[in-house]
Amino acid sequence: MARKSKSNMSEQYLEENKDQIYENALAEIQSFELPLGTTLRSVYDDQPNAHQRFMEKLDACIRNHDREIEKMCNFHHQGFVDAITELLKVRADAEKLKVQVTDTNRRLQDAGKEVIAQTEEIIRCRVQQRNITTVVEKLQLCLPVLEMYSKLKEQMNVKRYYSALKTMEQLENLYLPRVSQYRFCQIMIENLPKLREEIKEISMSDLKDFLESIRKHSDRIGETAMKQVLTAQDLVDFSPVYRCLHIYSVLGDGEIFENYYRKQRRKQARLVLQPQSSMHETVEGYRRYFSQIVGFFVVEDHILHVTQGLVTRTYTDELWNMALSKIIAVLRTHSSYCSDPDLVLELKNLIVVFADTLQGYGFPVNRLFDLLFEIRDQYNETLLKKWSGLFRDIFEADNYSPIPVANEEEYKIVISKFPFQDPELDKQSFPKKLPMSQSVPQIYIQVKEFIYASLKFSESLHRSSTEIDDMLRKSTNLLLTRTLSSCLQNLIKKPHIGLTELVQIIINTTHLEQACKYLEDFISNITNISQVTVHTARLYGLSTFKDARHAAEGEIYMKLNQKIDEFIQIADYDWTMSESDGRASGYLMDLINFLRSTFQVFTHLPNNNNDHAAMSGKVAQTACMSACQHLSTSLMQMLLDSELKQISMGAIQQFNLDVIQCELFASSEPVPGFQGDTLQLAFIDLRQLLDLFMVWDWSTYLADYGQATSKYLRVNPSTALTLLEKMRDSSKKNNIFAQFRKNDRDKQKLIETVVKQLRSLVNGLPFLTVLF
Repeated sequence: MARKSKSNMSEQYLEENKDQIYENALAEIQSFELPLGTTLRSVYDDQPNAHQRFMEKLDACIRNHDREIEKMCNFHHQGFVDAITELLKVRADAEKLKVQVTDTNRRLQDAGKEVIAQTEEIIRCRVQQRNITTVVEKLQLCLPVLEMYSKLKEQMNVKRYYSALKTMEQLENLYLPRVSQYRFCQIMIENLPKLREEIKEISMSDLKDFLESIRKHSDRIGETAMKQVLTAQDLVDFSPVYRCLHIYSVLGDGEIFENYYRKQRRKQARLVLQPQSSMHETVEGYRRYFSQIVGFFVVEDHILHVTQGLVTRTYTDELWNMALSKIIAVLRTHSSYCSDPDLVLELKNLIVVFADTLQGYGFPVNRLFDLLFEIRDQYNETLLKKWSGLFRDIFEADNYSPIPVANEEEYKIVISKFPFQDPELDKQSFPKKLPMSQSVPQIYIQVKEFIYASLKFSESLHRSSTEIDDMLRKSTNLLLTRTLSSCLQNLIKKPHIGLTELVQIIINTTHLEQACKYLEDFISNITNISQVTVHTARLYGLSTFKDARHAAEGEIYMKLNQKIDEFIQIADYDWTMSESDGRASGYLMDLINFLRSTFQVFTHLPNNNNDHAAMSGKVAQTACMSACQHLSTSLMQMLLDSELKQISMGAIQQFNLDVIQCELFASSEPVPGFQGDTLQLAFIDLRQLLDLFMVWDWSTYLADYGQATSKYLRVNPSTALTLLEKMRDSSKKNNIFAQFRKNDRDKQKLIETVVKQLRSLVNGLPFLTVLF
């Protein structure tokens, strides 16, 4: 029972709990809180009959609400009826009011049509006014753009490109952004890059024209700059460069422009530095070459100083170093072709002006002055060649006779050209003769002219007086030791120069040698450098003229010997003659007469002072001795000639007569000054040999052979043997010694014995002396 009681209580509790759940669900439904899914799910999730029961609860709730509505309607019913009654009463009044309102509205509409029309007009005008205002406002924004664009076009037309770029910049940054929504602005924006490119092309074209112009006129620019009368800006309009530089800088292409400009100028530099092949032929060729280079670098220097960054000092220095190397190479090559010293001198002057001009613009030119020292050597070579021709002409025109002076005036003219002093000659009355020939003062004058010409090159080289003095002395030494010496040597060797001319040349060289000290004074006066200076060079004229004198003396001796040989060659001896003619040979007498007249010319040369007398006397003595020795040697060689096979005693006698004439000539003192029989000793070998054969003194010769007191000391055994064999062969053939065989048949045998003894002497063997 208890358990059943608990079960009933539980069921009762569940019923009460379910009723509470339904109540809550209905309360939620009536509260219109959404969503209701959770509420309905709680109703349907319980027991199977829950829906039935919930619907019952719901119906009960609806009935309850209907009763409440009915109560409320019953409570307000009377008021509702009264309101309906009042409404019906008002209905008639409402109809009247409606008619009145409709009529009023009609009349109002009729009256308002005009107002509406006016109002619409006012509205239209207001819209139009607003549109105009808007247009004006927009035009006020657009007009500055259009004005700026018009200004841009005008600037383009008048070629104010830099201003045009500034205008473009203002358009892009200030004006166009305000009206960018308009189509014409878009067109402008699209055109601006094209205009920039057009400006770049135009400015570049102007730059190219400028570069071409300065290339063509660089010589005129350089020529003017070298005259130092105008600046580059006075000659050249640089505005294309400035304009193009500014334009490219504004456009952000400054580096492109810089590279282009430098590249083009380098190309032009190479063209300027390329000389014409015939430049060395005229000074105008060199002047144009230098002017072009100066013009080029004057322009670059101006660009360097008036622009920032277009060219730099490093760039110009690099360009100048390249150009300088090319210039030096060109000048070395072309100056080597110059053979005219005047052209070389003008070239030097041009180089100096060229170097000074560019140095004034800050370019280093030391290498150019170093080059001038190389060209100076070339200049000296051309001078030496020119003066070589002058010296030859002077020598060719000289008569090689002493200079005659008829009066004091003529004498002063000569000594004004040449430093001649001779107290002994001054004492003589006019007319008189100076010892030197006309070529001496002319040579002296030309040497001074050479010094002047050499000095011209040394001027403006920025060198000290000591250096110039040294250069002058060295070049003068070259003139004396090489050019003048060579001309003298060639003159002495000329066939038409005779013995008299050679003697005069010896006298001339003596005076020229004495004049060297005056040339040294002349150089010192020009350079203001004393000769006592340690580093002062000396002139080498002494050795030059001494060598010339020695050559002339040697030529005198050689010509005399040649003449003697000519006479010897015409000798026509009959070597088999039985006896002599009784007189000397004709060729020999002619030879002696020639020698006598020749040495008379030597002794009759004008010797106005002791030095000249001693010099000419010494030359004459040496020549006479040389001639006699050569004659003696030639006669001896004639006897001993291997082609001469036989000699008769008659031929020996004839030959002896000729030698006697030679001895008589030597003893006649053809040239004064010989001591005793010095000159005769030239024929001593011949005399002793002929005496030996003429006297037939073989016993004495063989007995005294080798002794200092021998009578035939100068007779060589081999010489005697050769001549004796020639006579022996002649005797055998012509039977010349027949009388000896008749008188003494043993003599032929004795000749054979002498031959054997002479051979023993020649071979160095002992022999037995046989008495004859």
